[in-house]
Amino acid sequence: MTRTEKEAIVGELSTAFANQGAVIVCDYKGMTVEALEGVRRLAKENDVNVRVVKNTLATIALKNADCEEMELVDNNIFIWGEDQIATCKVADKSAEANKDNFSIKTGLIESKVADLATIEAMAKLPGRDELLGMLLNVWNGPVRSFTIGLQALATKLEEEA
Repeated sequence: MTRTEKEAIVGELSTAFANQGAVIVCDYKGMTVEALEGVRRLAKENDVNVRVVKNTLATIALKNADCEEMELVDNNIFIWGEDQIATCKVADKSAEANKDNFSIKTGLIESKVADLATIEAMAKLPGRDELLGMLLNVWNGPVRSFTIGLQALATKLEEEA
């Protein structure tokens, strides 16, 4: 890889990491190509990016993006996205599906280093769509109760008449 290619990768990753809510670093040593494609497919479905990057290039890109420093060793795959919860969920689901060969090492949430427990806790939170569904259900509760009450009153008045 030439120096210009490396600079292009660092520039691309610097802008990507600077604008993201979460960046998760995972170990993928020993994964098959099919399993890795499954991780990429899951990430694409959730509007999350996945890329294998050399540690030195990733370290430079993270530094350029004003993120906290973290030690990168061995094989790493980076998962990042704007939605922190979706990014954590992709990493967590991938770790569960490929227990022997895929594990979450560390990550950055809002440019601050996050440990494994924080990432797993965020993965358990409901996503945006689930939260919107819960909110709509709460909003519909009073209207539903009101209509049921009106229906019961109408039935009672019909029976009396």
